[in-house]
Amino acid sequence: MVTIKKIGSAVVGIAVLIGAVGKFVPHWFMTMPFPLSIILWISTGHGMPPYFSTDAWKEDEIDTWTRDGDLVVATGAKSGTTFMLYCTHQIRTKGKDTDDELFPDVSIATPWPDLIQSRGGSWAEQKERYNTTILPDGRTMKEVWDHPSYPFRIFKSHFGPPELPVRKKGGKKIKYLAMVRNVLDVAASMTDFYSAHTDEFRHLWGGFPPDVPPDVRDADGFHPAMKDMLPGNPLEGIYWGYVNSWWPYRNDPNVILLHYSDVRKDLKGSVAKIAKFLDVKLSSSELNTVVNRCSMEHMKKANKFHYYMPLNTDSTWNNNEHFIVKSGKMVNKGHVGKGKDKFSPEVVAKFREAEEKMLGHDPALLKWAREGGGFPPVES
Repeated sequence: MVTIKKIGSAVVGIAVLIGAVGKFVPHWFMTMPFPLSIILWISTGHGMPPYFSTDAWKEDEIDTWTRDGDLVVATGAKSGTTFMLYCTHQIRTKGKDTDDELFPDVSIATPWPDLIQSRGGSWAEQKERYNTTILPDGRTMKEVWDHPSYPFRIFKSHFGPPELPVRKKGGKKIKYLAMVRNVLDVAASMTDFYSAHTDEFRHLWGGFPPDVPPDVRDADGFHPAMKDMLPGNPLEGIYWGYVNSWWPYRNDPNVILLHYSDVRKDLKGSVAKIAKFLDVKLSSSELNTVVNRCSMEHMKKANKFHYYMPLNTDSTWNNNEHFIVKSGKMVNKGHVGKGKDKFSPEVVAKFREAEEKMLGHDPALLKWAREGGGFPPVES
């Protein structure tokens, strides 16, 4: 009996300790091996992935660093984010940044406020460094992302409403570009994405995402990244939550909601549509130049998509040599329908079941998320 009481007391003590760490210094969990690091992180109430924060977008904060006309490229994860960041940069420069002088890396030219760049960091402590950080070429980071020639600045996010205050009353007039992709294609891209991260980045975040080769499957035919996306699992929100959050905003005047398949099928028409939304007038020649520079072929050649973390202050991170993803891994072929072609009928059926569960409450939404095309107006 005494032994049982001692064991019970020890368990309670450990639980209290874990709770205290989770409340006051949760980044300590990131020093532990995977998956214990993530289990403790989630069990103490923290969201996934561990390096995301919504603090920059809070209504009492967003007006302190944005200005009228700013664009937030808030595409879904693995749904053409880097594609849209580079493409909207081409639109704002009318394709004239031919040597990518203003685009040394995607994370410098189009900052990502969601991303906490240091273990134990926060938006508040890294906010000013967006302005003052000196790049290897001697420029300040602000000279790149806030260049005086830009008609608007571009910021990245993977969030949707309400985390992004799209209908905020008063304050800065901000535009939002959101984009959805067929869930099977997202899942197919996710299988490559886990192993695309560098070891240096994983070291900061408790081994997440795990280094699992794309061809690894469990007995049911699922890669861990695919399983993590399914309803009820840690990354459920990156697809199902995202799609549901943007759908009611599809006709808001400061929102352009796109489908990845539509953009890939008609890049020229999509560029023209986005440029109109951004109030950028492109001549026929400029439009052709922008479309060419937005192509997968050109983006692969440009290779400006390592995702450096120049604001990081961790001793193990070298801001000039380390980056989030391995070279060449952020721009792939971008095929439409690759998930359906790649997965077994059983896996496809499982995702179809998940679509019905998470999106089936609105047949128009379900159809559009799967296929793209036009969507009906919001019912009043």
